Amino acid sequence: MNIPFENLSIHSGEKNTMDLQIIYDKIVKSNRGGWCCENNLLFSWVLKEMGYKFTILGGKVFNSQEQEFLPTDCHLINLVEIDGKQYLADVSFGVSCQIWHPLELISGKDQLQPQGVFRLINNGMKWVLEKTGRKQMVQDKAFANSSLVNKRLTKTLYSFILTPRDADHFQEMSDCLQTSPESLFMLKSICSLQTPTGFRALIGYTYSEVTFKEDSDLVDMKEIPECEIEALLREKFNLVLANKFTPKNNKADYCI
Repeated sequence: MNIPFENLSIHSGEKNTMDLQIIYDKIVKSNRGGWCCENNLLFSWVLKEMGYKFTILGGKVFNSQEQEFLPTDCHLINLVEIDGKQYLADVSFGVSCQIWHPLELISGKDQLQPQGVFRLINNGMKWVLEKTGRKQMVQDKAFANSSLVNKRLTKTLYSFILTPRDADHFQEMSDCLQTSPESLFMLKSICSLQTPTGFRALIGYTYSEVTFKEDSDLVDMKEIPECEIEALLREKFNLVLANKFTPKNNKADYCI
């Protein structure tokens, strides 16, 4: 929960990499976060060092606008074996869809976590992860119709198969996601951090604090002036960027 899901390097003139040593230095030594190819790859190294049996898998993220999965693996995840059972361990999806605890690889089982109910569905070789949350109660009505507010209680997140992958499998997609003008990560600057009661998120200039309640999520949103972005990243996310960061929130399918 101390490591943010973020793509701020892309909007700071830097390049994300699949080099584990560089990722380690960025996240551990420089106190940063990263996206899935960084956070989950580093986590796979942690699992290895701790002696767990694990497999790196590739996920195809669901595009809700097109109502289909992306054609290639763009989400790195880990499958971990514990006491003879397999669990999906994904520490880097961010915002309200971030898994807090490993999900047992069982089809159709509702797995309750503080942010909602996760469910894995098996369809032959393919597994699909979906999440059912609660209604979001936006405290400032000026943000009630914000595109960042989740209006779908049940969301399909991604699909995957159990074919083992390695870091090189994601290299081409990693390059594409930080160069293509159609990439979500090029269109939006994203930083989210899980907290004991919910999560925080800075999407472009919009800052959100979400608190998980029993039957709803309380959402406090506000716009942050550019001159206050640096201080907010330091105070709310414990992040200090080495280069100038330019927030971006172009139109794209993404919500908290």
